[in-house]
Amino acid sequence: MSTTATEALSVVVEREISYPPEKIWRALTQPHLIEAWLMKNDFKPVMDHRFNLRADWGAVACQVLAIEPNKTLSYTWAAHGLESVVTWTLTPTGAGTRLRMEQVGFRPDQQQAYSGAKAGWPRFFASLEQVLARDMESQ
Repeated sequence: MSTTATEALSVVVEREISYPPEKIWRALTQPHLIEAWLMKNDFKPVMDHRFNLRADWGAVACQVLAIEPNKTLSYTWAAHGLESVVTWTLTPTGAGTRLRMEQVGFRPDQQQAYSGAKAGWPRFFASLEQVLARDMESQ
């Protein structure tokens, strides 16, 4: 399959996680939990809220685009010339939740950012699962 210069690339990571959507939603929307698995932030689960994710390498400017508690969270992700959108989808299953993250908007000339996202999101998912396990133990 060939891609034309106008086609945007996307990164998708999906996992079956053995926690209910409400627990995962908490980890996706509570600033102290987001910091534990992703980055420092000033996130609020409010439509159109502008927030930043901060790391040693810099910051990501974001804005909430869609929010449906325990189901969908979508926000812009802008850093180093990348203008993309991250969408989280939570689907209840018999064993917990199917968590799907899709980041869309990588231009073909943004291979470094695309490769970084392909490598980074699975690591963030692993950290998220560790945070969920700790959060469950502390309740």
